[in-house]
Amino acid sequence: MNGVIQLVVMTHINQALKNYVETKAERLERHFDRITNVNVILSVEKQRQKAESTIRIRGGEVYADAQADDLYAAIDLMVDKLDRQLIKQKEKSKDRKQRG
Repeated sequence: MNGVIQLVVMTHINQALKNYVETKAERLERHFDRITNVNVILSVEKQRQKAESTIRIRGGEVYADAQADDLYAAIDLMVDKLDRQLIKQKEKSKDRKQRG
């Protein structure tokens, strides 16, 4: 990944979970290659696991969050939301180039 992944943890995680987040964040580049920074926050709120992320891209930023009973599931949901948003951003930038 060209950008920087910053992981903020509000709960204790193991190395496997950290690697999982990094792998998922790197996957996002296949749809949008102009990512400059990825911030991920993992936390536990009452019995819910929460994952949230802000991705800075050239020309703006994208935010998504997700909650689930399992932290891995929350990360998957969050990444899916980010992926859809990045695809939209890419389509918007293509439309602008074609019109301009």
